[in-house]
Amino acid sequence: MEESPARPHRPDPAALAETVASLQPRAKSELSELVAFKSVADEAQFPRSECEAAADWVAAALRAEGFSDVALLDTPDGTRSVYGFLPGPAGAPTVLLYAHYDVQPPLDEAAWISPPFELTERDGRWYGRGTADCKGGVIMHLTALRALKEHGGVPVNVKVIVEGSEEQGTGGLERHAESHPELLTADAILIGDAGNFREGLPTVTATLRGMTLVRVRVDTLRGNLHSGQFGGAAPDALAALIRVLDSLRAEDGSTTVDGLAAQGSWQGLQYPEEQFREDAKVLDGVGLIGSGTVADRLWARPAVTVLGIDCPPVVGATPSVHAHAAALISLRVPPGQDAAEATALLLAHLKAAAPWGARVEAEQVGQGQAFRADTGSPAYASMAEAMRVAYPGQEMQVAGMGGSIPLCNTLGQLYPETEILLIGLSAPEAQIHAVNESVSPQELERLSLAEALFLVNYASGPR
Repeated sequence: MEESPARPHRPDPAALAETVASLQPRAKSELSELVAFKSVADEAQFPRSECEAAADWVAAALRAEGFSDVALLDTPDGTRSVYGFLPGPAGAPTVLLYAHYDVQPPLDEAAWISPPFELTERDGRWYGRGTADCKGGVIMHLTALRALKEHGGVPVNVKVIVEGSEEQGTGGLERHAESHPELLTADAILIGDAGNFREGLPTVTATLRGMTLVRVRVDTLRGNLHSGQFGGAAPDALAALIRVLDSLRAEDGSTTVDGLAAQGSWQGLQYPEEQFREDAKVLDGVGLIGSGTVADRLWARPAVTVLGIDCPPVVGATPSVHAHAAALISLRVPPGQDAAEATALLLAHLKAAAPWGARVEAEQVGQGQAFRADTGSPAYASMAEAMRVAYPGQEMQVAGMGGSIPLCNTLGQLYPETEILLIGLSAPEAQIHAVNESVSPQELERLSLAEALFLVNYASGPR
């Protein structure tokens, strides 16, 4: 008869917390090094060498921690992800830790109070692009593992995957995982790319909306015409596009795509309206859009956004009736709705909404499915216990996220028995994707401790 594995050593939580705290200067130093790489996975904006240097940095950090099989994975979208394996005790479960090193572009660099690619401490926060999303997640994983190594070793087998193109949404890692399904197999997957509902309130993200991207073009004339000579009778393509885009919203601002259900409700943690207004920086006197609770609108219902419009800018505009106009549209799709079906409905809606017989061409340019986790699984019980210790006096909350992480669905489909948890540093206060992104060092410390405690709990808990 095969012997059961020995119960793993359980370090004293207070001692583990002290160790995590002692590692914070190193965490800041290394995060500063990572932030300095301009690792935007778009060669039109920054050279590929910046992403390659960031990937090399992550690979070197894993090797220094004793990881074996460290590899730079060339994914089908032309970017690199970093993989490593750290063996644990015989018979221990395997946990996959995920983060990404690529970042959003800095946008308006002049609007940053401090340089976007230079970690700067100000008012008790660390500023810089990627500090929260998601280079801070890389440091969170490293800190948790280092703390455990000082208290008897890491009690599980650990796989780490750090993606290089998450922000671009090009799907390279998803396709690589589908082609190499054995690579990322694990009993539990900890995605370090989400965030607490508010800083100081420990939160796991249980749902993600899916997304479809659609490009639409409207044509009405063979070429532009003089607005004085032809305006009033000639059909204007830009005006037709505006009519089409306006058809995607009801009077109250709710998303209205013909045939797409839009009445879902969220039963978990609620988002007070005044708190949302403050987080979203809504101007005084401007109302929110949609109906239902804020949580309904963000986490349980579809949401359309016009991301960009191709039309002449105001500066240099001529008095013309326009022959052509185009737009890029994003549709977020809540769990329970299939993104492919939502795409088909959106394409049909756009074509049906065209006024005056205008010619409309619409094509999908990107898509990812929604995600819903099983929060009743043993891994969530292990995380709830860990967060209770890391955040004294607080209980783990379960929230949704309006954004999309297509990799979660890929992993869920490849490994249907695997438990997937989402935590991270991207709380509203972090202002990810915006100028002056920052991270709270206190959150980095608490979540690093929570991750370490989770690995201990999961190693010894039922599965």
